[in-house]
Amino acid sequence: MSSTASNVKHTASRAAESKPLEFLARGGFIGYGIIHLLFAWIALQVAFGGGSGQDSDQSGALQTIAGQSFGKTLLIVIAVGLAAMAIWQAFEAAVGESGPRDRTAMAERVLSGVRAVLYAYLAWMAVKIVQGANASMGDSYQSKTSGLMSAEGGRWLVALAGLVVLGVGAGMAVYGYKRKFVKHLNTQQMPAGTRQPIIRLGVAGYMAKGTAYAIAGLLFVTAAVNYDPDKARGLDAALKTLAGYSWGVWLLALIAVGIAAFGVYCVAQARYRKI
Repeated sequence: MSSTASNVKHTASRAAESKPLEFLARGGFIGYGIIHLLFAWIALQVAFGGGSGQDSDQSGALQTIAGQSFGKTLLIVIAVGLAAMAIWQAFEAAVGESGPRDRTAMAERVLSGVRAVLYAYLAWMAVKIVQGANASMGDSYQSKTSGLMSAEGGRWLVALAGLVVLGVGAGMAVYGYKRKFVKHLNTQQMPAGTRQPIIRLGVAGYMAKGTAYAIAGLLFVTAAVNYDPDKARGLDAALKTLAGYSWGVWLLALIAVGIAAFGVYCVAQARYRKI
């Protein structure tokens, strides 16, 4: 490694360990938890026929917050926290925990990069909603998918994107089932009576989110096969599609409970996540 690269890595490592950044990132976990708790509530409404007119994804949760009397102020606070989380994860992706030949470490760095993009996107969307824009993740996905399908070979790209999302969802579910997230927690700091409940919340949350993403991925593939961009709306389409089946309503309700568990788990991460 050159001296310049070594200096850059050292600087990034020190920045990642910044106490102000840690404080803001921990606050960001609370905001992220609130988003998922509202997301779960919207999913329950969709399941039982009361939320078909709103986005049933994270952007719908942000819009719900904005509709409250204190909502825009809270959205600004959440956006700051999410931005801090994005910066922290970007540093984690750049620095990592070990050398580049360690495949597990490299996989974690890739995951950190994906999280950084997700947190930054949600922070940007929160800012857009504060500014009065009708920011919708579902509309954005649908618009981009429609544009791709009009181009030569675009349907193959949409199908490929669907397979990637399907794989991410399956990986997320396995990640939760195998409790791989536990290594990122300061479990020794948890009171004995809360350690297992927090871990169970994480398991339920990751498996529920993984299931929802897997369904969204399948719908992207379906959209490509049937030339139907309306199906390519991400989680919004996935949850609303489930609500259209008698058996799907109860699966959607279980997913909503799992997403709520993930929201509570995120709040616990504000205290016990290794940062």
